[in-house]
Amino acid sequence: MHAALPLPLFSFPFLRPAELRVDVDPSEERGAPLAELYARMRRRGDRLHGLPTFRLHDPRFMVHVRSVGGELHAYVEDVQRQCLAGCTVFNRLAEVDRRADRHLRSPHSRYLMHYQRLGIATAIYEWALGQGICLMTGARQSAGAHALWRSLARRHEAGFVEIRDRRLSYLGREVAPDDLGRLETRMFLLPPRWSLPAFLAAVGVRIPRS
Repeated sequence: MHAALPLPLFSFPFLRPAELRVDVDPSEERGAPLAELYARMRRRGDRLHGLPTFRLHDPRFMVHVRSVGGELHAYVEDVQRQCLAGCTVFNRLAEVDRRADRHLRSPHSRYLMHYQRLGIATAIYEWALGQGICLMTGARQSAGAHALWRSLARRHEAGFVEIRDRRLSYLGREVAPDDLGRLETRMFLLPPRWSLPAFLAAVGVRIPRS
């Protein structure tokens, strides 16, 4: 469905995830207008120029990927209108230990209103999962973001963990509404190549005794 980026995207042992919230961009270009970012991408010599690219399901969208400081930045270009539709950043999360850092990311997304509900964010997350990246939410989610994750969970292995003292404890594939509302409760999504037992072992998730 999506072309694979010809770069070793997940080769950084110190990568950590960050929370998923709509209309948030935690990148180093925080607050920069999308038009400004796009101008930089077209300017020779700028660090945003000449990034690796791949196409989305809709061929009018080209994704430019930047890896910096252990984070992935996916800038979505509308090639017909010659502008940025938005971006998703797979960011680092301070609440987990180094063992979990090796495998987890969590995305922030920011897209212009008229590009929302076109499946762009879903396609970007599917691409990340296809690259073998395990995804995790952050402390808070918008209703739209939660719906997106629930939709992805119908096609990918998913579950919930509790983060406390930088350690993860497995809560199961579903949690009660009261538990879901706690800041410590996070949802995860696994790439096709990962099994649940392999993931729990790799990130050092504790399984509480029943």
